[in-house]
Amino acid sequence: MKVIYQLNAKLRRKLHTPFGILVKGFLPDNKDEIDKILEIQKSPILISVGDKVSRDLFTNKFNLKLIIIDNKCMRKRIKPKKFFVEKIFSAKNPPGTITDQAIKAIIDALESSKRAQIVIDGEEDLLTLIAILYAPKNAFVIYGQPNEGIVLIKVSEKRKEDVKKILKEMKPFRKAK
Repeated sequence: MKVIYQLNAKLRRKLHTPFGILVKGFLPDNKDEIDKILEIQKSPILISVGDKVSRDLFTNKFNLKLIIIDNKCMRKRIKPKKFFVEKIFSAKNPPGTITDQAIKAIIDALESSKRAQIVIDGEEDLLTLIAILYAPKNAFVIYGQPNEGIVLIKVSEKRKEDVKKILKEMKPFRKAK
């Protein structure tokens, strides 16, 4: 495993701001609003990042192409959930980083015709960026905004460019000798 990107303090603050449409509250209370957004956009591909949001979307019958989880909620270990997927990938991704393993798992899962899940050993939060970068246009990447609601990001060339700029600001990880 090689760390490709590492979060810095400036970006940590910036990334606390929702990166897409924030739907206040949580499922099932806001299901109609999320359905409306997805229907208007007619997104064929839904990607969820995070355990709580993935569980809630799955329980509320959203058709997820890719589920990215780390079996933690608010950094506390939780009992793994069985999702009905056809392929399961795994990757190591330490907190505050993006690794080559995680990037490859996302690319492989999105290129697969099967519904997939990626189980991360570490932390999945920053993988929202990689999911946006490699998802097809018009897909939605969905993640939870702690204590606020659910964020929906429609993938577009503009969003992909925004992600590339963020990744350029991240310092490549170098181990001390």
